[in-house]
Amino acid sequence: MSSRPLRTVTLSLGLLLAASLVLSGCGRKGDLDMPSTPVDKMNKRSYNPDPKVPDRPFVLDPLL
Repeated sequence: MSSRPLRTVTLSLGLLLAASLVLSGCGRKGDLDMPSTPVDKMNKRSYNPDPKVPDRPFVLDPLL
């Protein structure tokens, strides 16, 4: 039987699927911007322009 090539293809597709799921979580942090929002107003909340929220580092931040 030729189960070895089938196993290789299955493993390759599984790794590709896992990598695509991991990479799909990458993105820009912040609120969604409307397409017509000017650049200087992007990611700024109107009700509190300076929220003074402490920065909480994430475990994987050094990798970025």
